[in-house]
Amino acid sequence: MTTQYQRLNLTSLPAQLPAVLEAARQQQLSYEAFLEAALQVELDGRQDRAQQRRVRAARLPFAARLERFDFRFQPSVSERLMRELASLAFLQTATNVVWVGPPGVGKTHLACSLATAALDAGHSALFVTLRELGQQLAQPAPRGGLAVVRRYSQPTVLVLDEVGYSQLSADQAHGLFELITARYERRPTLVTSNLTFAEWGGLLGDDVLASALLDRLLHHAEVVAINGRSYRMRQRATGDGAAPPSGGREPGP
Repeated sequence: MTTQYQRLNLTSLPAQLPAVLEAARQQQLSYEAFLEAALQVELDGRQDRAQQRRVRAARLPFAARLERFDFRFQPSVSERLMRELASLAFLQTATNVVWVGPPGVGKTHLACSLATAALDAGHSALFVTLRELGQQLAQPAPRGGLAVVRRYSQPTVLVLDEVGYSQLSADQAHGLFELITARYERRPTLVTSNLTFAEWGGLLGDDVLASALLDRLLHHAEVVAINGRSYRMRQRATGDGAAPPSGGREPGP
């Protein structure tokens, strides 16, 4: 039987077949119903493995879920808007989402929550900090530059985290511009930043380039300003050891 399984590329059914056969006996399934149950086991296994591959490829820093975000602690965040975004309608319209606020307020958790929802629905996602992106863009060809832009323009959802902690060189800034342009009106980009938009000129070292980049990033975008307290500061003040909504990590100093 092993050879037949291999020739048919059946990877999940072999281990589950005894249980499927026993269930068929107990329930007195017809041949047709048994075949459907066996094929469903194989299909479920393939879908599970595909989901695991998508999650690994996304490189999310933690398993974030919107249900774990404390909207009562962070009332400046609209729960209604976040749940609308979690329905993934923003994928159809290629609407970007930009979270702006100080460190520790849950920006990364919210961005990763939407990426997780997209992964659960079978879409691709990828997470990168601006510092990591800048380092990759600075690599020589063929791994750096436009190759990096092409790589990060492909996933359905891109999470660009920690915009504001690392200043970019001229070449890195132009690479970021090319990436935002490549995704513009095609695929949504989720951005977290501790900077106001007026400060992006300093980040990129070029006010004109920053204006052009922001024009594309914000043309179809939801901007979420978080004017709240740090979860880390809450934990330190209460000493209760309660984890922040990111499961213990909100990037930034």
